[in-house]
Amino acid sequence: MATIEVIRPALQADGGDIVVKDVDEQTGVVTVELVGACGTCPASTVTMKAGIERILRDRVEGVTEVIAV
Repeated sequence: MATIEVIRPALQADGGDIVVKDVDEQTGVVTVELVGACGTCPASTVTMKAGIERILRDRVEGVTEVIAV
């Protein structure tokens, strides 16, 4: 997913990263795993919803939600 490559440098700058685990094309749900510093960061929920999910929904047609595992 090319849009993840746009998001990844910001996460890596803070010592984290993102791994796409699944994309359900039927429901539009993208499942990701935040790793490194992002995996234990208390602000990761905000990063997920206000950052990653917003960007993916804006740039990738059909994405309805992003969830972290």
